[in-house]
Amino acid sequence: MPTVTWDHVHLRSPDPEATAAWLADILGGEIVRGPGRIDVKLGGANVFIAPVAAGDGVNTPPVTPYQGLDHFGLTVKDIDAVAAEIKAKGVEFTKPPTTIRPGVRICFIRGPQGISIELLERDQKYA
Repeated sequence: MPTVTWDHVHLRSPDPEATAAWLADILGGEIVRGPGRIDVKLGGANVFIAPVAAGDGVNTPPVTPYQGLDHFGLTVKDIDAVAAEIKAKGVEFTKPPTTIRPGVRICFIRGPQGISIELLERDQKYA
């Protein structure tokens, strides 16, 4: 079997600057600028953000849930404090913090262009 590791997630946005700023402000990502592009280092992975212009053949964002990539998940510490902090910043929750099974608490937020993002904490305090 091959050994793989994550390299990047690639997003498309009509406003890459705003998308990068959202990822930095809401989730603590680090914006990295390069020639002709903007990336965000987030949770140990790279998020590449490509610009989308009218007429370039890119489809509009789907409404969740849909087939294919559904969401990406990020681990946090103290999920309830994180949720309160980002809610105060106006983030939309599609699922509030919920213990889904013993030891796992999750929530879902809506990011730019409707991206579904899961925040989760694995801790026995939720048993």
